Amino acid sequence: METSIQAKEAMSMHQKAENLILQKQKATVAIALSIANDKKLIENIENKKIPSKYYEELVKNLSESTLYKNVWIQVLDKDATSLYRSWSDKKGDNLLDIREDLLEAIKSKKITCSISVGKFNLSIKAIVPVFKNEKFIGIIEVISHFNSISKNLKKSKTDSIVVVAKKEYKKQLTNPFTKLFIDDYYVANFDAPKELMKYLEDNGIENYFNDDYKIENGYIITSHELLDIKNAPIAYLIMFKKISNISSVDLDFYVYKWFTIGIIILMSIAIIIIAVMFYIYTRDKDYYKDIIDTSKNMIIVHDKNGMKQVNRTFFKYFSMYSSLEEFKKEHNYICDFFIDEDGYLQKNIDGIEWVKAVVQNSEQHHKVKLKIGDKEYYFSVSASIVSQESNHIAIIMSNISEQEKYKNELEHLSITDSLTGIGNRRYFQQKIEEETLRAKRYVNPLSLIIFDVDHFKKVNDKYGHNVGDEVLKEYTKLVASMLRTNDIFCRIGGEEFIIILPHATKDDAKSIAEKLRVKIQESKKIIPITMSFGVVEYIKGEDSEAIFKRADQALYKAKDSGRNIVVTG
Repeated sequence: METSIQAKEAMSMHQKAENLILQKQKATVAIALSIANDKKLIENIENKKIPSKYYEELVKNLSESTLYKNVWIQVLDKDATSLYRSWSDKKGDNLLDIREDLLEAIKSKKITCSISVGKFNLSIKAIVPVFKNEKFIGIIEVISHFNSISKNLKKSKTDSIVVVAKKEYKKQLTNPFTKLFIDDYYVANFDAPKELMKYLEDNGIENYFNDDYKIENGYIITSHELLDIKNAPIAYLIMFKKISNISSVDLDFYVYKWFTIGIIILMSIAIIIIAVMFYIYTRDKDYYKDIIDTSKNMIIVHDKNGMKQVNRTFFKYFSMYSSLEEFKKEHNYICDFFIDEDGYLQKNIDGIEWVKAVVQNSEQHHKVKLKIGDKEYYFSVSASIVSQESNHIAIIMSNISEQEKYKNELEHLSITDSLTGIGNRRYFQQKIEEETLRAKRYVNPLSLIIFDVDHFKKVNDKYGHNVGDEVLKEYTKLVASMLRTNDIFCRIGGEEFIIILPHATKDDAKSIAEKLRVKIQESKKIIPITMSFGVVEYIKGEDSEAIFKRADQALYKAKDSGRNIVVTG
């Protein structure tokens, strides 16, 4: 029982770390996006003159009013030539040859968020392309680090040490920000406890570079892997929690904080609108309708028969109608335009009409996705009863399309391997947990195929990393073309891949793996390669970690048995 509690606590520590890192990435991207949308920045990039005082003030404000006590900003032109750095007077140097992430951002014109090691620190870097009239003109980069993450872990009585994964980075860190090292491994957070750093040094820090948890010296010790833009381990967030501090309740500070703020804002809007709508029905209707019409939000009044009144903003979106009467000839409810998608409001929620569900659950943050004509919109929705007697309900819909677009894009980035376009390790971990639970609940077969490129280091050494990347991309396409629609294909390491096969027995999976092995060997695209495969089937009662370990062991057996074969476990 005690071991089970400790295992769950270690898993909870992992989840909390992952949530905090994702929140920090989102927040860093949000800062970069807000700067990228500043008209002054667009002018500055076009003129190639960046007023340093303006951005120094911005960094100062971030330090004083947010958790970002250390944040850096870099502005670059469309060719990745630096126009401004908040941490240095140096500018005019081109970074294309030394910054792969910038090259990728210029090629894709998409937002990227990565973890990397530079001259100063291990950092979270958000890169946002800047456009003027849809023309790409430059890049804004916002850089943050891991101090706020370690501080938030401390709130749940978890100490942490962020350690770069290779000693070789010490040469690259010419001006290390923290000046902290454990046996030549750089430590990236200022508040790393000295006694725990000494403990890692005495016990061999490399022994903690894995996802397993250990019970040592009265602590649960577990490490969370940090991946670079190529999905390779670049650092480890090593966490320590005293066994005596294990609690059944461990609130996620970030999620709680921002969720609460969001609810307060939504409720404040709702209260203001309710008050105004009350006056509509009790005093001068025309005067207060003018006030409502100035709102940028869509405001709709419902009664038991449907939509009774809308404001002017409503017709900004439903421009094909000139009046509510014209709208109601074809639709009695706005929910006719709802897109049925997980995470968003639907016409009926557990048998309850959507309006009533929003009113009854006013403390929740409700979102809806609408398709109007050929455009899709996202709205935040709140609703309150204006009059019990007449059953009038005021609905406020705030356009959050831009926020949702960037959030969805960031979430997609967080689960997608940037090189191959398939799922990454984080996505695999989400899906394997879902599929093992489903297999356990419904007693369906579930199998895994894990495989990697034989002698891939020799490929990189002989042909170069660019050819190595092309090999990974080309053979990813080949494998993907041979899978079923519901199979889940992920890259979980440098040259290591995994396939989750729902409703497939071990024999089914072995047959698929053998077909893949032969097809890969025969392909010879880019350069001839072979791959080794490990295949396992879910055993009733085991968790996601256990089935993955068995698959990994089967792959090792394939390697030890001469490679280019399929081994079942």
